[in-house]
Amino acid sequence: MKAVLQRVQRASVEVTGERCAQIEQGLMILLGVVPADQVSEAEFLAQKCAQLRIFEDGQGKMNRSLLDVGGEALVVSQFTLCADCRHGRRPAFTGAARPEHARPLYEQFVKRLAECGVPVQTGRFGADMQVSLQNDGPVTIILDTEEMMPGRL
Repeated sequence: MKAVLQRVQRASVEVTGERCAQIEQGLMILLGVVPADQVSEAEFLAQKCAQLRIFEDGQGKMNRSLLDVGGEALVVSQFTLCADCRHGRRPAFTGAARPEHARPLYEQFVKRLAECGVPVQTGRFGADMQVSLQNDGPVTIILDTEEMMPGRL
């Protein structure tokens, strides 16, 4: 499972011109699911996102988590994070999980993040979405459970 975290002052998602989600201070989380992912990856990654200290404290150090600052999360499914660009000029998406496998894990990630105490908004799984955000910092972090969970396969 791959996640791109962007610390934001605000973010929103529109589908067919209609705003379906909006947050203020928090994290914009783009989430990609690979075929080998299981519930354990979704739960581990959700907890990591809630507790990762990437918000500034009073001294300007990144010592506060999403939970510490009372921030929100906007989670958007994004299979393109799993693109393979090693060959040719057109990305291959065979490394992304099929929707019937990815959707339940995406939903588990969202559920676990909320259980951690984070107010969560979501995009629409599988929809063509327009995402707007104001990146704060900018701070952008990439997490990959394949690298973070040794022995998972």
